[in-house]
Amino acid sequence: MPGNSIEPSRFAIINRMTKIIADITVSLDGFVAGPEQSLDNPLGKRGELLHYWMFRDAEQNKPEIKLLGSHEAYIMGRNMFGPGRGEWDLDWKGWWGGEPPYHAPVFVLTHHRRESLQLQGTRITFVNDGINSALDQARHAVKDGSIGIAGGASTVRQYILAGLVDELRLHISPVMLGSGEYLWEGLEHINFEQIAGRSTKLVTHISYRILN
Repeated sequence: MPGNSIEPSRFAIINRMTKIIADITVSLDGFVAGPEQSLDNPLGKRGELLHYWMFRDAEQNKPEIKLLGSHEAYIMGRNMFGPGRGEWDLDWKGWWGGEPPYHAPVFVLTHHRRESLQLQGTRITFVNDGINSALDQARHAVKDGSIGIAGGASTVRQYILAGLVDELRLHISPVMLGSGEYLWEGLEHINFEQIAGRSTKLVTHISYRILN
């Protein structure tokens, strides 16, 4: 992303009251999406298996599902919002259409300018000047509470490497994808401390404090 310095943002240093939480589902071998992602198959081959826990076992995983929707603002990469890497298709309103699952401001990292979108219960702001700018804007949008780093893998990695994530919540599905969008590349030197964990039939939820 343009301007993606790994220096912590000025506003993040001043105000640490808001908790920054990266929340992502991952396979046993570390992938958050399978290979061959496309418009028709945004999660790639077998990638839908990662999220069975949210639908086929929703009752058992209700606390974690509720937490996913409890942030006061969200930051995500472009691929989490839509396909493609060039200029925007202005008719595209997100993978979810006009009714997004987010009911708080959303900030989308992108290389290409686009005017904000007002959807049902959500304002989507497109940020093309880096992760620190997106975080500053998200902080200004919230009163207190938390900001969720929603993914994908590249966005989560960038915020961890910049020292801007307080907590990493992993939802580990018992699936091996073999290839795809890998979460852990470049994070070998990061130290984690487990602070919570819980398992159900289709997933293991683990929360880590990032120590670096």
